[in-house]
Amino acid sequence: MQDDVLLAVNNLTVRFDVSAPALKRLITRSPRRFVHAVEDVSFTVPRRSVFALVGESGCGKSTLARAVVGVERPTSGHVSLAGRRVSGFTTRAAERTWRSDVQMIFQDPQSSLNPRWRVGRSVAEPLRTHRMVAGRAEAVERVGALLEAVGLSSEDARRFPHQFSGGQRQRIAIARALSTRPALVVCDEPTSALDVSVQAQILNLMRRLQREFGLTYLLITHNFAVVAHMADHVGVMYLGRLVEQGPADVLLADPKHPYTRLLLDTVPDPARRGRAREPMKGEAPSPINPPVGCAFQQRCPLATARCAHERPVLRSAGRTAVACHAFEERRLPPWRTSIQPDLQSAEGSR
Repeated sequence: MQDDVLLAVNNLTVRFDVSAPALKRLITRSPRRFVHAVEDVSFTVPRRSVFALVGESGCGKSTLARAVVGVERPTSGHVSLAGRRVSGFTTRAAERTWRSDVQMIFQDPQSSLNPRWRVGRSVAEPLRTHRMVAGRAEAVERVGALLEAVGLSSEDARRFPHQFSGGQRQRIAIARALSTRPALVVCDEPTSALDVSVQAQILNLMRRLQREFGLTYLLITHNFAVVAHMADHVGVMYLGRLVEQGPADVLLADPKHPYTRLLLDTVPDPARRGRAREPMKGEAPSPINPPVGCAFQQRCPLATARCAHERPVLRSAGRTAVACHAFEERRLPPWRTSIQPDLQSAEGSR
């Protein structure tokens, strides 16, 4: 139902002008050049669910995340949160209310926390910015409760970020993101900078906090094991476009795009050691000069002449949607396996 949709991304396109200065272009008669970071992406995220965007580095998923939080201005299309457009606020109060409803957890907690500030000040800063506390005593109380909610002590508010481990700093960053009681939390690779032993703890903490606070996550990752552990829905991006999306359990059990299959084939599976795996060939094309047809054609084992001149459209494929000529023409071989993340062994860890 439409009332259950919290985040709606509609035909979102983000391009960056990387052209030479106007005088140089005039002399050399060179055209303007643009980075096609995100191209015509649409999806919705239901309330209290986890939507994961997956893809290689440079596929546009982080740019899309910044457009969702309002850091990047879309070239076309728009983003809505609970029916409100991200841009075009008529009053400063309306923009402040929206910004308190959307928070972000960054990839590297070391760089996302001010090293000169004590932890208590970092966590309390959003509360003061959005005028959600009346005075210092209330701020101290709220900060202590937030730190305890993420598995730390209220006494930790007096310490500096360098006095914590990487996993503890990410817990502090999560506490700061929760301080304004947001409806949506954008998580940009929240565990990729952490040790493997700590990643499961942070992901399980995020799942617990989702239940307790009624959160909705937009999860940016390149790790399908994290997707299998966390996500309800997943969208696979390649060169700025969605090539496949659908419920996570359905997509992981039977992926229908060759790119998705190659990504899944890179996930370690101890139960299938020694299996033959097809490595990903070549590199992604430049987003400054994307191919005319299918963007994945140069690396796809199933590419044909049609793929070279006709871009596939995202079409319904049962409960999922896929943009692939090979699937449309029924040339896709059966899928062999499904992903069972090792992260589940740490269920209940904190």
